[in-house]
Amino acid sequence: MKKVSVSLLLLALLIQPAFAQTINLKGRWKFHVGDDAAWASQKFNDSGWGTIRVPAIWEDEGFNGYDGFAWYRTRFDGRKLNKNEVYYLNLGFIDDADEVYLNGNLIGFSGNLPPKFKTAYNSERKYVLPNMMIDFSGENVLAIRVFDAIHAGGIVDGDIGIFGVSEGARLLIDLQGIWSFAPVKWGENIADVRDWKKLMVPGAWDNQGYKYYDGFAWYKRTFFVPKDITDAPLVLLLGKIDDFDKVYLNGKLIGITNDHKGYGNSRSYEKNRVYPIPSGLLKPGENNTIEILVEDIGNFGGIYEGIIGITTKSNYDRYFDK
Repeated sequence: MKKVSVSLLLLALLIQPAFAQTINLKGRWKFHVGDDAAWASQKFNDSGWGTIRVPAIWEDEGFNGYDGFAWYRTRFDGRKLNKNEVYYLNLGFIDDADEVYLNGNLIGFSGNLPPKFKTAYNSERKYVLPNMMIDFSGENVLAIRVFDAIHAGGIVDGDIGIFGVSEGARLLIDLQGIWSFAPVKWGENIADVRDWKKLMVPGAWDNQGYKYYDGFAWYKRTFFVPKDITDAPLVLLLGKIDDFDKVYLNGKLIGITNDHKGYGNSRSYEKNRVYPIPSGLLKPGENNTIEILVEDIGNFGGIYEGIIGITTKSNYDRYFDK
């Protein structure tokens, strides 16, 4: 029986070392029913909005019987964070689906918003806060777009805040979050893909709009590598993939997992993907690209759980190889 990802980042976080709350975000947030893309902007003036308690069911906060879109906004001081640390935003449980913006940039989503609605009410929201999007010198804006289909709605429960992972185990480059994704036919090259979608990684693709899809798909992620990245041996961590994969970094094949067994006999989906990065392949001070061809032979598919990112070989051996 294949394992199923119970949330987008929960399993990945649980198997990392302890993490501690740095900024408590419980309390009064700005709130407005309706839907407008401008409300994601860092510069949007929300002074005319009302406020709502977070976490709380919005029906208990004066919006009884309301189903539909609503937005939450709040601010936090980036000076309380350390640019050398890795941070996660915990939004607890949201009923039903959400998109999360940091300073106007989409950093994560759960469920599907209309017109292809899919609830994620039972998944805890834990999103990576990309360091390149945080203003460490001052004010930052979080904007949460929420859609509720029926019954309770909103940011309903949980330990709402920003959490830092212990320094010793942090990844050099955290690649959890939004990736580009495209189902393809057998043998279709990535250069032929024109219609890319957004997918959260890790997370089974069946839970993100591709239920019952078996076959091939490409994942792609472009990321920046700091100029001062270490010259120590590095490894790429891709968690667990259901079922088979070929992994390319800057166009070079660096890893394959495929036991060539059929559905019911293959155990490839159980293996953690840990691929050494050849010396000199990463481009410091530039954007780099990972491309992954995944084949699912049955049941759930995709990069479905685990730690996703780049770390040193010594850090992997010490902290992650459990």
